[in-house]
Amino acid sequence: MSVGTQQVPLPWTPAPPQLIMAYSVCKGITRRAAKNFYYAFHVLPRRKREALCAVYAFMRTCDDITDDATMSLPQRRQKLDTWLDALHRAQQGQPTDDPILLALTDAQRRYAIPAGLLDELAHGTAMDVEQAEPETQPTGAPGLTVQYMTFEDLQLYCYRVASVVGLVCIHVFGYREPAAEILAERCGLAFQLTNIIRDVKEDARMGRVYLPEEDLARFGLTTSELMTTPDPARFQPLLTLEADRAREFYSAGDALIPYVSEDSQPALWVLVNIYRRLLEKIAERKYDVFTAKVALSRWEKLRILGKGLWMRLT
Repeated sequence: MSVGTQQVPLPWTPAPPQLIMAYSVCKGITRRAAKNFYYAFHVLPRRKREALCAVYAFMRTCDDITDDATMSLPQRRQKLDTWLDALHRAQQGQPTDDPILLALTDAQRRYAIPAGLLDELAHGTAMDVEQAEPETQPTGAPGLTVQYMTFEDLQLYCYRVASVVGLVCIHVFGYREPAAEILAERCGLAFQLTNIIRDVKEDARMGRVYLPEEDLARFGLTTSELMTTPDPARFQPLLTLEADRAREFYSAGDALIPYVSEDSQPALWVLVNIYRRLLEKIAERKYDVFTAKVALSRWEKLRILGKGLWMRLT
């Protein structure tokens, strides 16, 4: 057979049992690691729930790579690049035996998730392993890096690791109006700011400070205070500022609900209210995120989930 008459190989398609197994793996990862997202997924139709579990498992893998303290920063960047290359090959129809990539590429095709959004998710986590240039490093405690100088700088990171998640979610939920996209981006910012406030102590232990340098300076705070036993009262005004910013973005979550498909509205409502309740619980504790990690109890989450289930039934 001449070269000109050779058939172009068809993209590889996984068998149904492979996909069942792949989605099951992603569901297990999500159930184990997604402390808040998994509750919202309960009120989604099965296929949409499976798709978002695949997205979460992909995100979790990216996060685990960038947080792996057993590897140097260059090694983490290399491993993340390798993981992203594997995704690209799977998207092109090449065979893969990775259950996360099997499920993710199936979900991507099923819900027309733009490939660029998945790349943005990986690039966002890569920002955690980028070495800060010496001349941009603020003064502070050795071993601690203030990741972003201004709130505007922080917003780019939040966009990639959270707003993009919102955009992926509404592709799975289903939406028609372009206005939903801006609202999803802003809702993602609210979630990520809440995570940043909650995880100040934990992030500092990993050598990261997401609170913007200009905000730290505004309240006379330094990173050295995070290396010892921070005084919650000193950090309260700063964390209040960040919480007020998050509250402004939460209004976008409320506005987004009517824009997504009816069968997905309860899940979005549950997600928004779990995160908003978490922020308010932090505020009730006067922003003391240092003595103990603030989290919603299973009962608090189940109460919100119950209301979401009732919304779906009615």
